[in-house]
Amino acid sequence: MAVKIAGFDQNSKRISTQQLLQELYVQLEQGETEFEVLSSGHHNIGGPLWTEDGTPLKFRVKNPGQRVGSFGLDGTEIVVEGSACADAGWLNSGATLTILGDGGDTTAHCAAGGRIYVAGRVGTRSGSLMKHDPAYDAPQLWVLKNTGSFSFEFMGGGTAVICGYGRMDLDSVLGDRACMGMVGGTIYVRGPVKGLSNDVWLLDLDDFDRAFLIDNMPVFLGKIERAELFKELTDFSEWKKVVAKSYEERNILSRISMREFHEQKWVEGGIFGDIISDDYRHVAGLVNVGANRLKIPHWQDKRFGAPCQVACPSNIPTQDRINLLRQGKIKEALELVLHYSPFPSSVCGEVCPNLCMDACSRRYIDKPVGMKELGRLSLDAASPAAKPDSGKKVAVIGGGPGGLSAAWQLRLSGHQVTVYEADKDVGGKLRQVIPTGRLPEHALSAEISRIKALGINVQANCQVDSKLFEKIEKENDAVVIASGAHNPVVIPFVGHERLVKGLVFLKAVNAGKKPKVGKRVVVIGAGNAGMDVCLGAYAMGAQKVTAIDVQRPAAFQNEIDHVKALGGEVRWPVLTEKITEEGLYTKDGELIEADMVIISIGERPDLSYVPHEWLTDRGMMDVDACGQSVKAPGVFAIGDTTAPGLLTHAIGTGQEAARYIDDLLAGKELTPIVKPEMINQSCLSKELFKPRNRGKFCVTDARDETLRCISCGTCRDCSMCLEACPEGAIRRIENTDGSFEYVSDDDACIGCSICAGICPCGVWAMETVV
Repeated sequence: MAVKIAGFDQNSKRISTQQLLQELYVQLEQGETEFEVLSSGHHNIGGPLWTEDGTPLKFRVKNPGQRVGSFGLDGTEIVVEGSACADAGWLNSGATLTILGDGGDTTAHCAAGGRIYVAGRVGTRSGSLMKHDPAYDAPQLWVLKNTGSFSFEFMGGGTAVICGYGRMDLDSVLGDRACMGMVGGTIYVRGPVKGLSNDVWLLDLDDFDRAFLIDNMPVFLGKIERAELFKELTDFSEWKKVVAKSYEERNILSRISMREFHEQKWVEGGIFGDIISDDYRHVAGLVNVGANRLKIPHWQDKRFGAPCQVACPSNIPTQDRINLLRQGKIKEALELVLHYSPFPSSVCGEVCPNLCMDACSRRYIDKPVGMKELGRLSLDAASPAAKPDSGKKVAVIGGGPGGLSAAWQLRLSGHQVTVYEADKDVGGKLRQVIPTGRLPEHALSAEISRIKALGINVQANCQVDSKLFEKIEKENDAVVIASGAHNPVVIPFVGHERLVKGLVFLKAVNAGKKPKVGKRVVVIGAGNAGMDVCLGAYAMGAQKVTAIDVQRPAAFQNEIDHVKALGGEVRWPVLTEKITEEGLYTKDGELIEADMVIISIGERPDLSYVPHEWLTDRGMMDVDACGQSVKAPGVFAIGDTTAPGLLTHAIGTGQEAARYIDDLLAGKELTPIVKPEMINQSCLSKELFKPRNRGKFCVTDARDETLRCISCGTCRDCSMCLEACPEGAIRRIENTDGSFEYVSDDDACIGCSICAGICPCGVWAMETVV
């Protein structure tokens, strides 16, 4: 009597597959060999199981899940009452599996032995990877009706019988694309067959085949309880067999022509039909020109920006400056930078952190191009000529680097410019704060003199208040807010009244007031300004200076190294608890002894002279994407009045504000300035440049940097593409305005990409033709 096993507990709640199989194993160990299983989608029922004495195992299963009979062994018989899910009989190794309904997808997948009988149909990829080990009986799959598509893929052995009962109306009882990759075995099939793989033959039955079906058909029909169909299913007029081609037969090529493919197989509007428009009557050669090329070259001079130009907040195109030097146009090269910044020597050449050098492509070869040395070359360069007077008046509030940059550009555009400066002279933090050891006085004075000589009116010792600002706004066509940030930030520690403000200290040092310092000085803040304070303290006689910060110092490494070379110490992270007459106490309770504590953690702008509603919640000017006040059209703000930044950021925003104002005064619509996209390093042929010895290299003459600059994204007119083109398809054209361009002749170019590969600047790009 069969043992009954249910897939539910006493509360009619479904148990897990693991629990059901464990219960079955317990019964098996107790000697039971016949089972009735009421399943609810439980997996793997029926195998791999055996008895020690070889007694056969029998299962009758309702509602099984996946892989019923999987790994089933010889001596196991499984009957499924109804249909089965996917993978029934998967890797069958000898069991007899009878399904009294339909089989799911991949029925008999990888079967290597045993028998599988299906009273209905089976799903897609059934019979795939069936195989036969000659040491054992071959597996068999019997199906009363039909299979789904992709059946018997990669079949390697065994026998399948597809009876096609009641399915003669189908296009193919084997589904679509049956027997792909089949290399062995035999498939007997009754009914229509289409779409077979080219890997097989469809043949008539011989006497052996008919005898096999007559002998085994009664067993199959008996298993599925359909014995009455024997006569109908043994009418062999409707039967064929499918066998795999031999290795030699499969390797006989019989490809149709492209014309035959288009005329017989191609489906208009089918997959790829919407993007393939080739004329099948035209056959392109291996090497082609014109429209038949796979790739087409394009000379893209200045399509992409050089890394130095894109990284520079002042937008200076150093590659153009060096190209002019390379052509021997020294005067034009030195003056070019003045179209972008009035401070090429004092800022670019001395105090700028040179973000351009950090981005320079040459650093991947040896060292970046010497931007500081290039900047110093322009110290004595004559200013460009200003455009004719436009009759427009612009006021600039603040004579720092940003304000002077805006004034410079506006004057070059032909506008009358007045700069209002609260200090005794213009220059801002360049003059007031930066030590002369970092910024030579003669360099700054020379460049400020050049600015003034252009015709810019400077109103020094003029503190702008709200009343004066209102008057300035009415009298001018546009206004630039460039008053910078001069209010030091002070954190209200206990004892904060003992703090000396770093900006005030530096201004006193630079003004020659020689402020007194203690022997031991602590500087709170280790940014670049903090390092300047450290240098100032040493210059005023301090013996030991310690800079602290709550995070990794933001100062540039060369600034930190300078302080350390003087005996200074830079510590982080250090959090301040309080300031006393003994010095600075940290949150950890440590006392850092000090006679003077200076705080230098940044400054905020004083914008009390403009209406409060013009400001953001943080007290900065509220501007749009073009730097124009949201609340006051015609008023622009730059530099630290909108966001903290470097001197070069102030110069860059001053330059951009001037361009916006020039457009505004010309009646043009303002659109945000967009930097060019930086060229990808993979476009550059850096291997064409010989590396210098890093240990010995130093810039002695900036003009020699013409040999090192890669000229990223800008053609250096080296003509290497012209000389290297194997077809002579490239020409250099000289334009009437003195410019030049390289062009490729479509009727000669074969799209070989040599021009793109050899171009050191990444100017040639290949378009892939789809």
